[in-house]
Amino acid sequence: MTTLLITHPCFLEHDTGPGHPERADRMRAVDKVMGHEMFAALDRREAPLRADVEQAIALAHPQAYIDMLKEARPAQGAMAVRIDPDTVLSPGSWEAATRAVGAGLLAVDEVMSKRAGNAFCQVRPPGHHAEADRAMGFCLFNSVAIAAKYARAKHGAERVAVVDFDVHHGNGTQDIFWSDKDLFFGSTHQMPLYPGTGALSETGVGNICNAPLRPGDDGEPFREAFESRILPALRNFAPDLVLVSAGFDAHRDDPLANLELVEADFAWVTQQLAEEAHRHAGGRLVSFLEGGYNLTALARSVAVHVKVLMEAGS
Repeated sequence: MTTLLITHPCFLEHDTGPGHPERADRMRAVDKVMGHEMFAALDRREAPLRADVEQAIALAHPQAYIDMLKEARPAQGAMAVRIDPDTVLSPGSWEAATRAVGAGLLAVDEVMSKRAGNAFCQVRPPGHHAEADRAMGFCLFNSVAIAAKYARAKHGAERVAVVDFDVHHGNGTQDIFWSDKDLFFGSTHQMPLYPGTGALSETGVGNICNAPLRPGDDGEPFREAFESRILPALRNFAPDLVLVSAGFDAHRDDPLANLELVEADFAWVTQQLAEEAHRHAGGRLVSFLEGGYNLTALARSVAVHVKVLMEAGS
């Protein structure tokens, strides 16, 4: 089986405005590196605009919230709307956000049905800060949380895990999973840093495992956090499906935070998660692009992440 890569040109049309770090050039940088011959074996698909996408979104977000965003979207040619100081809804954002969700649904369908070994969803806007009823932190819909709930509803997965190594805590995923013992959320992230959540004491119903890192931490404490906290908790949970919020803004060159990770650290953590997916979930793993704002560091980090997925899925 091959690794599935899902993306779409519409992700370039989510226009966040001049100077915004979560910009269309992020997709162009990843597109360029994914064009290298080493990625020729990827099974490439376009993120679909699915008829069931709103029904799937409603698994994680209340209908009133979905309707609010739908009504707030500006018409083609109109000015973008700011949901909060960081989060933008432009004329192209609704299609991008719903196709990002659709990418996750397609990836879950293919991986759960064993038509793909694993999958990487190269999407934007990111999703892990979107709480059940609140858009924030560049995020509109929480694609990874929606995918987790969809895997249970559509494919009968009993236990779904999300592991998040973005430098910013995935408060939205934690919020949506908080009271559900059959959904696991594990996160490494810098603390203190936006959005201010992710303390060790935040444990939900025993299904939340946070491992905050200090500004300036490099690969050694990052790996130790995984080996001592995240991976043991993930093994104990024994998921049927592993989802990854793959943010690459913990890279030492990223402008939005202060961790010191390098590409080798992202390759290492991807390998660890792939091994856990093979141990418990028949290799079933779907990764979602979250943050990463230095274009060179992002492209190189995605490249090592996808390369490890390809090796694990073959």
